[in-house]
Amino acid sequence: MGYLGQIFVMAMTAIFIQNFVLSRFLGLCPYLGVSKKLDSAFGMGMAVIFVMTLASAFTFLIRRYLLIPYNLEYLQTISFILTIAALVQFVEMVIQKNAPALYKSLGVYLPLITTNCAVLGVAILNTKAFHADGITPYNFLDSTLNGLLSGVGFTVVLLAMAGIRERLEFSELPKSMKGMPIALILAGIMALAFYGWMGFKI
Repeated sequence: MGYLGQIFVMAMTAIFIQNFVLSRFLGLCPYLGVSKKLDSAFGMGMAVIFVMTLASAFTFLIRRYLLIPYNLEYLQTISFILTIAALVQFVEMVIQKNAPALYKSLGVYLPLITTNCAVLGVAILNTKAFHADGITPYNFLDSTLNGLLSGVGFTVVLLAMAGIRERLEFSELPKSMKGMPIALILAGIMALAFYGWMGFKI
């Protein structure tokens, strides 16, 4: 399998087969909290893609050239969290300056990317990831691509959820089902739909 084939496998795995939200159940807080409107969901998705991609790149370099050479692997989690926090702070400042309306609509969920376990999850899983052959570990480019594609997978399900919830605003629902109850039911149905990809052989 050539490198383009490996990228295709990585993309299918990150977006559909092992989607961080619906298969690994990571990052559920922004998934449920920011999926009420398509514009805020899109903004959050772009921010998560950016943070996941850069976090994957920086954490790979930190682990390879700082933690492993100096036998500091036990500091991996804390160093990854600090890296992610710095990236989120940067994203927050950029959005606040260039898109104040988006910054206001994202509210508390933007700084919560720092504690979004999907971002930390992709950084940690990259350290243990291998290609389809089970022998070749991820290099710098693979880790960065996996971060990018995992962010795309997060954005895909976030936009799908936001689109459905926007349409439900015009539907007649029982009072007890409005808001979070119907959102949780939708999340379960979407997870079942994505579960169908689990047996997919590439």
